[in-house]
Amino acid sequence: MSAETRLDGKVCLITGATGGIGLETAKALGRLGATLVLVGRDAARTQAAVDTVNQSVAGARIDTILADLSSLQAVRALADTFRSRYSRLDVLLNNAGLIIDRREVTVDGLEATLATNHLAPFLLTHLLMDTLKASGPARVINVSSDAHRVGKLDFTDLQSERRYDGFRVYATSKLANILFTHALAKRLEGTPVTTNAVHPGVVRSGFGHNTKGFFRWIVKLGAPFMLSAEGGARTSIYLAASPEVDGVSGKYFIRCRKRKPSAAARDDALAEQLWCESARLTGVPS
Repeated sequence: MSAETRLDGKVCLITGATGGIGLETAKALGRLGATLVLVGRDAARTQAAVDTVNQSVAGARIDTILADLSSLQAVRALADTFRSRYSRLDVLLNNAGLIIDRREVTVDGLEATLATNHLAPFLLTHLLMDTLKASGPARVINVSSDAHRVGKLDFTDLQSERRYDGFRVYATSKLANILFTHALAKRLEGTPVTTNAVHPGVVRSGFGHNTKGFFRWIVKLGAPFMLSAEGGARTSIYLAASPEVDGVSGKYFIRCRKRKPSAAARDDALAEQLWCESARLTGVPS
């Protein structure tokens, strides 16, 4: 892994920045001189994240925007707020994610895991694309998971109304992250913007503790064998700041190396079908 490039004068927007790998990534990019825009859902936790970064990074430049990413209106408001404050965006890190063991529906009537883990980054990236292109070279990083290998997109039941399994729905949302990256990279060819997906590793953080069933038990049992949040953040930091990935787009990274995702994640037709359906659900041009 090469040394990261200094990010002085660069603006980095990080969702899910109040803990875990999002917070560790923010600290690292802050040390490289980036202006950080941290997105969180809860005001107290977001302020605590700011305090943590300030304690770790002398002279850190930090801004915050509160947004509940399960709401499409909130995602649009987030983009509007960001554009009102900044004329450039160099790194968009779509890091926020959740796993829940019971089906929940958002204010938009969408299944919550799909809405938060896939539709929110899909919409946010679309809304900020003109700013990214104007700031190029810019990078979009989508945090996925190797759990995508057990995900399966069923367009006849995309909202998991007939059958709900929390881990399978999560895995499918992570498959969607890679398919989105794949389709987006094609659309970004010839522009100064690249996009890549990352599996951070199985990370010991707060993730998964909001579940009550089998997955929560697995998280607790496996904690001693998991990566630290700092370790899990390394590949996101690499994709945000390393010169080694200049011009690299549409790839899937694990431990700072390109890896081949599942066959489904490389399916061009599936990626395009998901893109069109995501555009319909979020109300953006396909």
